[in-house]
Amino acid sequence: MKYREYTFVLTPATEAAQDILADLLAGIGFDSFVHPGALDLPTARRTDDPEAPVITAEGSDDRLLAYIPTAADDAAAVDALLADFPLPGVTIAYTATDAEDKDWNEEWEKNYFQPLTVDGRCVIAGTFHKDVPKAEYNILINPQMSFGTGHHATTSQMISRILEDPMEGLDVLDMGCGTSILAILARMRGARHCVAVDYDEWCVKNSLENIALNHIDGIDVHLGDAGCLADKGPFDLIIANINRNILVRDMHLYVPRMKDGATLYTSGFYTADIPAIRAEAERLGLTLVDSRHMDDWACVKFVKHS
Repeated sequence: MKYREYTFVLTPATEAAQDILADLLAGIGFDSFVHPGALDLPTARRTDDPEAPVITAEGSDDRLLAYIPTAADDAAAVDALLADFPLPGVTIAYTATDAEDKDWNEEWEKNYFQPLTVDGRCVIAGTFHKDVPKAEYNILINPQMSFGTGHHATTSQMISRILEDPMEGLDVLDMGCGTSILAILARMRGARHCVAVDYDEWCVKNSLENIALNHIDGIDVHLGDAGCLADKGPFDLIIANINRNILVRDMHLYVPRMKDGATLYTSGFYTADIPAIRAEAERLGLTLVDSRHMDDWACVKFVKHS
């Protein structure tokens, strides 16, 4: 498959701005992204298409590289997206060229991440890894996107939360589930039932694949956003690894689906965003339990009391 390579230059080039841009571009057909020098893992991809390009990140600069199948390329859609970019004060310029034609699937398997161990208890590995260390919880995934593998600081902090808090018998919502590794781990740790929701059709497909790979049941996967929650739950735990703007916008839809005493884990935003997240949570009747951070990415826990 032929691809177009877009190079976006952001000013200022914060990781938050790059992440939000990648998320918006995915909604108009882009399926591969890389933040040069900004990721801990060497490649990033958001598609199950084996021909989709995978790029090795080198150096550190203000670019976001994004790839779209040539047949789906629509520069007018890109221009409209940038004109309505939700972060104030961010300017974005871009160029587009034809991407190099090569066996992207081979590049993916050759360059992708090494197995990840979290807190010495959970190991996340790709389907192509060999000699994977045994742990208390081993999760196998068909890894195809940077935020879904556990390597990003937000996801690994969520994994730590799930490992340390009791999960037995809980009804859990994994909101913005990505690859559903958080729902999978919650079920491995004894959660009674999990609902996994994502607005991205690819995420739903890949979640179902990963759930099957791990021979896990009791997880229902739904395509949609927070607007689909009205007939789901109530939940003992909601996991929301989503960017600040969406969390603030949608939190009022989470709280009615939480049981009294239920917990909300939030991540996907920077430590500087904690006051805004906390203010909205407290406005809705939630109480802060604690906040943590890794590489300036925050993970905040709230509880609901009547």
